[in-house]
Parts: sequence; C-alpha cells; structure tokens
Amino acid sequence: MTDETRTYCAVPASDGPDALAALTPAPDQAGPRADCVLCGEPTEFPADRAGSTLCPVCAWQQAQRIACAG
Repeated sequence: MTDETRTYCAVPASDGPDALAALTPAPDQAGPRADCVLCGEPTEFPADRAGSTLCPVCAWQQAQRIACAG
C-alpha cells in the first residue's frame, strides 16, 4: 500500500477535544491507573478518565477483530 492510498479515521470535530483526549494515553500524569475492562491489567490511562479503557494487548486484539469483521 502506498502513502497515497492510505486512509485514516479522524475524530469528528463535533466530538470536541475531550473525545481525542479520551483516546490518548497520558503516561506523564501521576496517580492511579485504570484497569483494562477486558483483562483487568493496568493501562496507560489515568483512573479518573471517562470511558472504557483497554490495555495495549487488548486494544490490539480488538483492532484485529474489527479489521477482520470487514
């Protein structure tokens, strides 16, 4: 696949900056970390961040499932 044919999903502007922040890990923030909702392992996300959090392994596996679903 060449660079010209690659497409990436973008966060819609209507979701606002909080939507993008919820998808971005914050390893530099101190404090307790949220547990993965699938396996229970600690994630890179702070515990006070809203939304369901996934560890890197579960996020990768979930992305594979979605990609294969077509």
